[in-house]
Amino acid sequence: MAQIARGTQKGVGFTTLVAFNDAVVECNRCPRLRDYCAEVARTKRRAYLDWEYWGGPVPSFGDEKARVLALGLAPGAHGSNRTGRPFTGDGSGDFLYPVLYEAGFASQPKAVSRNDGMKLKGLWITSVARCAPPGNKPAPKELKNCAFWLDKEMSLLRNLRVVVCLGKIAFDGLLGHVARTHGLGWRGDFTFAHGAEYELPGGLKAIASYHPSLQNTNTGKLTRPMFFEIFRRARVLAGL
Repeated sequence: MAQIARGTQKGVGFTTLVAFNDAVVECNRCPRLRDYCAEVARTKRRAYLDWEYWGGPVPSFGDEKARVLALGLAPGAHGSNRTGRPFTGDGSGDFLYPVLYEAGFASQPKAVSRNDGMKLKGLWITSVARCAPPGNKPAPKELKNCAFWLDKEMSLLRNLRVVVCLGKIAFDGLLGHVARTHGLGWRGDFTFAHGAEYELPGGLKAIASYHPSLQNTNTGKLTRPMFFEIFRRARVLAGL
């Protein structure tokens, strides 16, 4: 099982997930987002003044043979944009990784940095936007720019069976991917709701979940039992 964060193989195209991650890290398709990530990395948050921020597009992370994909919205300015790994170093990750650990996908319940020894089994984590956006809201054009990466990434996840969509923007991003790659009829047949399940053209199964943002978890809109059930169900649908 290969654990991939930032790869080292340059110039080999997109035939491997390592090479894919290398290309993502170098992406300059959205100047506004690159400038914002760099500025956040320069100014930092007081609690992280001793950190060397990642400050750019965040590569995906996990098991390259994954049957389950967790698809999020975008890196957090002082979370993934700081640590360089999805859902690592912020409140969303503090909620996500203990659930992944309990569900058997993660080797440990706490994620603090890309060098903390975390391993994933059967799971790959990515997002529909690869750079931290101001206000956690990427522009439609920026999401469109990033759609290329999602299409290619999913073609390289050759064992993929289930996609867990963390939030409506991720859910819409997955539907956009299916429309581009397999054709998708009336999107009204696919409504976002926590726990909703769908079989998509091409054979993938999708499960929708509320995003593990502090706004959702602190208010009780998303509880740990609710979230655990999403990933328990993903294991079942993936045959794990």
